[in-house]
This record gives sequence, C-alpha cells and structure tokens, in this order.
Amino acid sequence: MNNRNLTMLVDFYELTMANGFFENGRGNEIAYFDMFFRKVPDNAGYAVMAGVEQVIEYIENLSFSDEDIEYLRSKNMFSEKFLEYLKNFTFECDVWAVPEGTPIFPNEPLLTVRGPAIQAQFIETMILLTINHQSLIATKANRIVSAAQGRPVMEFGSRRAQGYDGAVYGARAAYIGGCAGTACTLSDRDFGVKALGTMAHSWVQLFPAELDAFRAYAKVYPDSCTLLVDTYSTLKSGIPNAITVFKELEASGHKGVGVRIDSGDIAYLSKKARKMLDEAGLDYVQIVASNSLDEYIIRDLIVQGAKIDSFGVGERLVTSKSEPVFGGVYKLAAVEENGEIIPKIKISENAIKITNPSFKDLWRLYDKSTGKAVADVITLADEVIDDTKPYTIFDPEQTYKRTRLTNFTAKKLRVQIFEKGRCVYKSPSIEEIKAYCSAQLELLWDEVKRFENPHEYYVDLSEPLWQLKHSMLSELFTSTQE
Repeated sequence: MNNRNLTMLVDFYELTMANGFFENGRGNEIAYFDMFFRKVPDNAGYAVMAGVEQVIEYIENLSFSDEDIEYLRSKNMFSEKFLEYLKNFTFECDVWAVPEGTPIFPNEPLLTVRGPAIQAQFIETMILLTINHQSLIATKANRIVSAAQGRPVMEFGSRRAQGYDGAVYGARAAYIGGCAGTACTLSDRDFGVKALGTMAHSWVQLFPAELDAFRAYAKVYPDSCTLLVDTYSTLKSGIPNAITVFKELEASGHKGVGVRIDSGDIAYLSKKARKMLDEAGLDYVQIVASNSLDEYIIRDLIVQGAKIDSFGVGERLVTSKSEPVFGGVYKLAAVEENGEIIPKIKISENAIKITNPSFKDLWRLYDKSTGKAVADVITLADEVIDDTKPYTIFDPEQTYKRTRLTNFTAKKLRVQIFEKGRCVYKSPSIEEIKAYCSAQLELLWDEVKRFENPHEYYVDLSEPLWQLKHSMLSELFTSTQE
C-alpha cells in the first residue's frame, strides 16, 4: 500500500538460507515452490482466493536499501559477496496463481514460483502472509454474506482488526467475499471499497437529548440519514424519536434512510421497530443490525423472523474470530537439472503433510448439463485434460470410488502473473473481482456451500501425478527400510 518497501518482511531464515545457497554455489539453481492450504477454516466446504494483487505489488517493489544492507552486515552472519548480490537484486522468477475471487480447495497449488532458489525461497513469507490473511477474511465474509440471504452486509471491524493492515486489507478481502462496503475509509481511498457509516452512541450522548441529536444529524445529512436508536431505549425513545425526525424530513421534502440497532434482543426489537415504523407510514425506512454478529447469529435472526434489511459485522468477520488462521504453506515441489524437472516430495508420519511432487497445474471440470463445477484435478504441468473424451475422477485415498465424466468442460484455473521477473498480468478492478467471485460461487453446488457437514468437493490427482507420487513414496519407504 502506497509503495511501501516490504522486502525485509521475511522470516530471518529466508536470509540465512539465501546466504547459505549463495555460499554453496546453489543460489541460481532453479527451484519450484507451491503455495497451498490443507484445511478450510470453520470446517467449511470451500474457501475464496484473495491477495494476489498485493503479492504482485510486493514482488514489483523488491529491492534492498542501503539501510537494509547495513542492518544485515551488522548481524555478522552474511558474506560481503552475498550482500553485494542483494544490493543489485533483480527478481527473475516465473509465477502462476489462481485469480482472486476463485473458490479454492485444500491441497491445490494456488500459487507456484519457479526461479533461482534464493529468490523463490526468499518470497515465501510474504506470499503466505498475504494470501493466507486475505483468503481467510474473504472466505469468512462470503459465509456471512451467504447467511444474510441477499441482505447487504457491511464490514465494520476496523477497530478490532489485528493491526492497521489487518483493517485495510481485511476490508478489501471482505469486499471480494461479497460485503457491500466497509467502515474503513482508507480501504475506500486505496481500493475503492465503498466507505459506509452513520453515528456512534457518543453523538447521541453529546446532545442534551436524543431527539436533539437526531435532528442535528438529519439537518446535516437529510438524504442519507440513518439513526442509531439504542443509546437509551430502543422502543421507548429511540424509535419514537426517529419517527419524529423522519416525519420532519418528509415535511421538508426528504426521506430518512434507516435506523440501526446495536444491542439487546435484535430479533424482538427489529420486529417491534418494524411495526412502529410501518404504522407511522415509514415502511421505506430500513433496519440495520450490528453487535457481534457472525454467520450463525445472522442465520438464526432470519429464521426467527427478524425484520432486518442489512447487517453491520465487525470483529467476528475482520478477525475470522471462530478460526483465525488460514493454514497455507509453501513447499518445494521440484528442481531443475540441465533443463530436466526433478520432482521433490516431503513425507511425514502425519499423512496430511505429505506433499504432491513436481511442477503441476490445476484444472476445474464443469458438468455441461448443469454448468456446475464437479471436481478439480491437479495434473503434471505438461498434461492436458481432453474434455472431448471420458475422464475418470477418484478419491486418491480410496481408489475404488470412481466417477466417470463424459459431458464436461475442463478449464485451467491458474494464470501466469510473472515471466522471468516481469509482470505479465493486469489485475482486475476490485469490482470485477467481486463480481467474478459471486459468479464462480454460483457454479458450486449448494451442498458444498452449506454451513454444517458440507459435501466434500472432489480434488483429484491425475493418474500420472498419482503414479509419480506413489512411486516416490515407495522408493523412499524402501530406502528407509534398508
């Protein structure tokens, strides 16, 4: 944001490894790294990709200042030749990524970096930091927006976010996930996320009486007047005083917009408030609800018949309070030797941590009869899925469970964003990303998107990749037994 140089926002081991690669003459060896995640937060059925634009900005601004070099020199750990290399640093990698707003699933290579080992390893921290955070918030926001069933959701979490950037980029991600706007003014200025807001309780308290406060606000904002009605008593004074002011606005040729309820039994209060407003001839005045909401509370309010037209959601959205970590990881998948790709695999006693080897690509298969996405397939990079021929998908861990597709369309999900260090991708506008996200989510079955026990979306390995992975595992197992 604002061309900040975040080059040194790295885990220190990125630098010690880079120096080690350099000193061992291996810094220019070509390596492939994949960024992926293992589990969807909140046990949900899908996640939403976000943060690619900020990854691009970070990479385009990679450079080491004189102050950076002097700091590293002061650590007495880095060779002068390595520091000279950093001083003249030029990014040279290729990068592929899933576009922002795309529904994503565990173990898929969301972003791949190919290039000199020093460089590909060095950018690990910021790739993870950026994609993990924004994908987490975009995913949470979309769940909340889904729960609202078409009612606008506003992101109100700046004051509870995890730091300045958590507020600003959280608002951006929330907008991608479907929110109508944000309370964060800086996100409006920098990203075009519409800034929204009305008044705090302090506005009401600063005036001699609640009615005085409402009249003063309406005088300044006669055509965008939303009044906070729960400072004292929502039903005894807040709604009656709001009705008085809205009728006065009508008499002067204006219309009030809404009332906001921020405490109490919101379902009960909203129903009573709606009845009072309607009886006063103010059926056009909308009711906004806020106060520690999330997707489950919003769903319950709607089930209970709450008369709410829109929601303001703060801390539980911008911090993804129910599960505040998006567990993306960045793992070596291959190296090149004399132009040949040599696959690499990480094994573990914990099966979920075993990686998928080699340079890969990602495809999404759509049923032609419904248009819905039916499966994703991770392939080796040189594979092509021919959608004119039948294709069999199966659970890699339960190969007896197979589905034969015959009437489908196959599309690659990833795009190249850097080629030999040069950005070759034009980031869409925030409005385009938001619209794309909404459209792509419509292509998922509702069963995948439900809150409890969602249907597990198939993420398949192509047969060549599956065979490669299992041959490598067998070979490693055999070697460890000798």
